[in-house]
Amino acid sequence: MAKSKRIIVSVTNDLYTDQRVHKVCTFLLKQGYDVLLVGRKRKTSIPLLPRDYATKRMKLIFDKGALFYAEYNFRLFLFLLFRRADKLLANDLDTLLANYTASKFKPTVELIYDSHEYFTEVPELQGRKAKKIWEGIEAWIFPKLSKIYTVNQSIAGLYEKKYNKEIKVVRNISPLWQGKTMKSREELGLPSDKPIIIIQGAGINVDRGAEEAVEAMKSVENAVLIIVGDGDVVPQLKEQVNTNQMTEKVLFFGKKPYDEMMNYTYHASIGLTLDKDTNLNYTYSLPNKLFDYIHTSTPVICTNLIEIRRVVDKYEVGEVIEEFNSLSLAKTLNSLLNDPDRLNKLKANCKIAAETENWEKETTILAEIFPLCKNESV
Repeated sequence: MAKSKRIIVSVTNDLYTDQRVHKVCTFLLKQGYDVLLVGRKRKTSIPLLPRDYATKRMKLIFDKGALFYAEYNFRLFLFLLFRRADKLLANDLDTLLANYTASKFKPTVELIYDSHEYFTEVPELQGRKAKKIWEGIEAWIFPKLSKIYTVNQSIAGLYEKKYNKEIKVVRNISPLWQGKTMKSREELGLPSDKPIIIIQGAGINVDRGAEEAVEAMKSVENAVLIIVGDGDVVPQLKEQVNTNQMTEKVLFFGKKPYDEMMNYTYHASIGLTLDKDTNLNYTYSLPNKLFDYIHTSTPVICTNLIEIRRVVDKYEVGEVIEEFNSLSLAKTLNSLLNDPDRLNKLKANCKIAAETENWEKETTILAEIFPLCKNESV
């Protein structure tokens, strides 16, 4: 009887909207691994849809802040310590401590690190003592790692320069979207007579341009902005909308399963990715939503960030705002919405770009990191 090699993949989120990790786990399954994905369960967590691999969501006492990270890493360490595994895959710095410590007790277990972002430069850490703690953890463990990959060449270059390590790049590109279950605008609660502008995804947070997008809608006529997803700035956005009596121009739909979220994106005329150049993590960001937009032939309006611009300019799938604010965004939105020929050209370019910019192409790099599993006889 053959026994599959077990890989335990860990994250700090509740698993519901993390498409990068889901894609990696699905790939690992196809490579022949026995996959277990570990995260947490929050009071607000939505039940997971059935998956082809095993999942574990831990209930914690603390929900955020230093006590959450301390509790989660301790619980994760114990979990990993007493579970069979041949490989451990740590996603981001906030799971690395538990994975590294557990691996020291299991010398035959291989540790791999997937850095989704330049973690120590996220805006939530800037100007806080916690940044020093995370920098210390990274400086202690990172040089000892043998297999590391990250989301784009810019971040890989930063780590290579800092630690003199080889870093592979696996971009967070969406799989080619098939649109198996299509819903109409009416079924989704969308207006049938107006162009739709969308911001979508799990990270609708501070400094990612959502506030300016809402403000810009004051000057955009005959269009609706929809926000599909969640993040720490969403309560503020809702207050902003109510205060300015814009409840018919800005609509909130919350978290949605990926395929349903992509239905909303499919019906949109323009997709927004508006990260600001306020920290290194955002400077070099390459968000998954960019590729979601491309795969649904939704032209993009983006801020002038190096990795995003590289894709948008290469395929001419949207417009880059050189100096970002609510007025420049409103001007760009109005210009594009009033130019159907330009919109159609950008849509056609999205279809061409999707043939190359997809997860199926990207997994060739993952296959080098996780070769086909040779199962052992027991």
